Amino acid sequence: MAAPVWQASRRLGLAATVRPGFRWYRARPPPRRSPGPWWPDPEDPLTPQWQRGPRYAAKQFARHGAASGVPPGSLWPSPEQLRDLEAEEREWYPSLATMQASLREKQVAEEQKRREREQLIAERMAKMPQMIENWRQQQRERWEKMQADKERRARLQAEAQERLGYHVDPRSARFQELLQDMEKQQRKRLKEEKQKQKKEARATALATAAAQDPAASGAPSS
Repeated sequence: MAAPVWQASRRLGLAATVRPGFRWYRARPPPRRSPGPWWPDPEDPLTPQWQRGPRYAAKQFARHGAASGVPPGSLWPSPEQLRDLEAEEREWYPSLATMQASLREKQVAEEQKRREREQLIAERMAKMPQMIENWRQQQRERWEKMQADKERRARLQAEAQERLGYHVDPRSARFQELLQDMEKQQRKRLKEEKQKQKKEARATALATAAAQDPAASGAPSS
């Protein structure tokens, strides 16, 4: 028998001219399905597990109908399976009324949250002028305190230089020790003055209270 043309051309190294889409091989024919249902042997250990369950029977019934020999009643879920399916449906596929109620609750919660936020913003904005004024007052007091401390330290430095001489380096250890001693003395004087002012104010308050209360000024005459 003569060899095919394509084999001869390959052996001879000749280029064969073929039409587009031409294939040099023959495809395997698709497997033929049996005209009726096919049931595997459940006793065969090579039978897959999915072909032994009710899903395979339902597949055969869906493909062949009554010819499969599967009773339609056996395909209906059992009461336990039906309860599980209903619970799953309620969880993942709620009813329209349930979704509407959930949506209304979500809208009410968002509206309440929005009103509370707007009320909080209104309260904060109402307090804003007073807060700004308090901040400005604190800044002024801080600046005044810094200026007072700066002037006090400048006076102490001038007094220390008068004691030690004007040619003393302010960065020297002797000058710094004298400055610290003078600061301690000044703080002590200020503390004593404050205590004295408190005592005087307390005495004045007691004298005023005694003058306003005639029963405390003296005993009644007999």
